Amino acid sequence: MLFDNSWQRELPGFYTAQAPTALKGGRLFYHNAPLAQTLGVDRSLLAGEGHGVWHGAALLPGMAPLAQVYSGHQFGVWAGQLGDGRGILLGEQRLSDGRKVDWHLKGAGLTPYSRMGDGRAVIRSTVREFLASEALHHLGIPTTRALTIAIGDEPVYRETPERGATLMRIAESHLRFGHFEHFFYSQQQDKVQQLADYALRHHWPHLVNEADKYLLWFTDVVERTARLIAQWQSVGFAHGVMNTDNMSLLGLTIDYGPYGFLDDYQPGFICNHSDYQGRYSFENQPMIGLWNLNRLAHALSGLLTVEQLKQALSRYEPELMRVWGERMRAKLGLMQADSGDNELLVELLSLMTQEHSDYTLTFRLLSDTQQQEARSPLRDEFMDREAFDRWYQRYRARLLQEGVSDEARQQMMKAANPAVVLRNYLAQQAIDEAEKGESGALARLHQALQQPFSDETAAEYRQRPPDWGKSLEVSCSS
Repeated sequence: MLFDNSWQRELPGFYTAQAPTALKGGRLFYHNAPLAQTLGVDRSLLAGEGHGVWHGAALLPGMAPLAQVYSGHQFGVWAGQLGDGRGILLGEQRLSDGRKVDWHLKGAGLTPYSRMGDGRAVIRSTVREFLASEALHHLGIPTTRALTIAIGDEPVYRETPERGATLMRIAESHLRFGHFEHFFYSQQQDKVQQLADYALRHHWPHLVNEADKYLLWFTDVVERTARLIAQWQSVGFAHGVMNTDNMSLLGLTIDYGPYGFLDDYQPGFICNHSDYQGRYSFENQPMIGLWNLNRLAHALSGLLTVEQLKQALSRYEPELMRVWGERMRAKLGLMQADSGDNELLVELLSLMTQEHSDYTLTFRLLSDTQQQEARSPLRDEFMDREAFDRWYQRYRARLLQEGVSDEARQQMMKAANPAVVLRNYLAQQAIDEAEKGESGALARLHQALQQPFSDETAAEYRQRPPDWGKSLEVSCSS
């Protein structure tokens, strides 16, 4: 494996050189075999208790570890300097196809940006991020990836003492909105431009020689963000802590903490019990995405005129609605657009809200619709069957209008409506075993998440959560 360090080489003053602090008693606990194969990771590094790189005790040749500095708005309030408080960028692997990916060790110990933290991660948060990033990846949603989990013996103190762990996170880039905010608010405009030029060279090279490169670049950032959030909404994913320092410039899902997939369809779902005002509720995510982009636009105001910034930002809502519309139409099995489709969807979602219908299972059952049948297999899921029947007859008439076979329609719907999502209770079961040093539940769940659209996935992952599974509390420490 070949490692480069372009951030260190090209961006002096944007980081602090920082070696990880090894976990005491650190050892490899679990690894993502398909991703390891894609990256060309030698099997010897994963054998037994694994190489020291997985828990901060060693580096691979060519790595030059550093902690990045950035700032951000947290819960709508300017928080000032933040930075990599518990994560260290070890190096950038150069892949055979010319791409590069960051290797970033989370839980790697104290850095100059740890503030009041201890620089560590725990088994609970590490397993949750591993599973969530894999879940979204296999749902086709842009995300960071997870390569390994290592565990140690030293206690880490959160609400109670827990065992320390590290996660090797893989991403095309760790560039955040907060990187630009940091240098803008510290009045270092030259560094804002330097960072923008770095982003263009490495991630938008086709724009480098364009006369209006910054406008084209920011417009693409806006549209990537819109597409990402539209995809979140379509599968019922709530991120939970959409601070500007947790927003990826490349439109990746990053920094998994108190996330949650919808169980009951409740638009106001708040997955983070620390979010007392519901700022990051499920239904607020599209609005917050645009709010965050406006903060980024402010940080880029030295590179673009107000008119250019407004022009780029104006692309957010149309792109979000375009992608969300396409995905929701696919979930309904509608292959052509019709002016009444939105009303049809809104009425179904309203019924689901009233009845606390399971979001994932409702759409999956709808995928079995036979348009020639007067009754739907979904009917028995609703208590107000008369209201459902009225909706279903309009829906069925809409399907018949298209003249598409049930087989073709069902195939499309089952590719849009997952049978399996990462429910919090499933993650908790894997965590409970991991804290005992057992990886079986984690491995089985990881395997199921790699086949989210398959009816062959074990039934235990395709069921409604038990009552206790709906009341789990997760917070930023998760």
